[in-house]
Amino acid sequence: MRTATTVEGTGGEWREISDFVVEAEKLGLDMCWVAEAWGSDAPSPLGYLAARTDTIVLGSGIIQLATRSPVTIAQTAMTLAQLSNGRFRLGLGASGPQVIEGLHGVSFARPLRRMRETIEIVRQVMSGAKVSYRGSEFAIPLPDGQGRPMRVSLAPVEVPIYLATLSPKMLELTGEVADGWLGTSFVPEGAQDAYFTHLDTGLARSGRTRSDLDICQGAEVNIVPDESELPRVIGSRKLELAFSLAAMGTATTNFYNAAYSRQGWSEVAAEVHERWHSGDRAGAAALISDEMVLATTLIGTREMVRDRLSVWQSAGVNTVRLYPAGDTLAARLDNLAQGIELIDTLPSA
Repeated sequence: MRTATTVEGTGGEWREISDFVVEAEKLGLDMCWVAEAWGSDAPSPLGYLAARTDTIVLGSGIIQLATRSPVTIAQTAMTLAQLSNGRFRLGLGASGPQVIEGLHGVSFARPLRRMRETIEIVRQVMSGAKVSYRGSEFAIPLPDGQGRPMRVSLAPVEVPIYLATLSPKMLELTGEVADGWLGTSFVPEGAQDAYFTHLDTGLARSGRTRSDLDICQGAEVNIVPDESELPRVIGSRKLELAFSLAAMGTATTNFYNAAYSRQGWSEVAAEVHERWHSGDRAGAAALISDEMVLATTLIGTREMVRDRLSVWQSAGVNTVRLYPAGDTLAARLDNLAQGIELIDTLPSA
């Protein structure tokens, strides 16, 4: 399995984040994704990281649909591919109505259709062709306008496209048109029904198999010296998981909650959601069991984490995104180094 991580800026800590990525490259990390939620954008730091690194693959994890036009997304991808000497991967995601409508003031409607059309336009732009497109969401050039089809002045380039998707129809689209899947909320024991069945449907639609899609899955890695440390580490993670189940979306639309529900925790997910939105955040976190935390993370002793990584590998994960825990740069790098080392000890699939 390949190794990856994700970084995100929410304040003025980019110097430390970039130092982390530089050191991660020295450790042999294969990929680094830069997140874009409601903090920093992704492309700006990616350009900076391209200048500070030499071998690590860099990706947008993710650029949000509806925040930029498809042509702007393509221009960004082509520029970053040039700046990184071909090391860039374009990660796209629909995000959710809270961010898209609540922060950007753009309708979240029809994300599936917008995703498909965006990818078609992006690939047309990157091919070097004049851009001419008529869809239900986008029309280029503008109909009845004064413009004619144009091509961008950048050299054509092929940039692999990864999609961050959770819902069944979006997963089918990922299998059909993408080069990779940026997954989350992953429980390998429930992944076949929750994720892979839908990915495989899309792959079959385009005449491909699982081997044609990079399954890039992420989780927190926190390696403890012995099991006596587990209660403390697990306890600190429960509020974060409750936040995903209840607050990563709106009161009526939460793709993370739906994903966990499809993997065997529908009753808990529903109750966590209810308590959180009633104002009882502590009560919501208390509903999260130790089993849920350990099933969805890479927390434990070295032996426990290695065994868990083996399960991930058997489930079909190609690339592991490690989110190293730690209050300091040194602590995060230590967790990352141990995670990379454990993955390197696994037999080839």
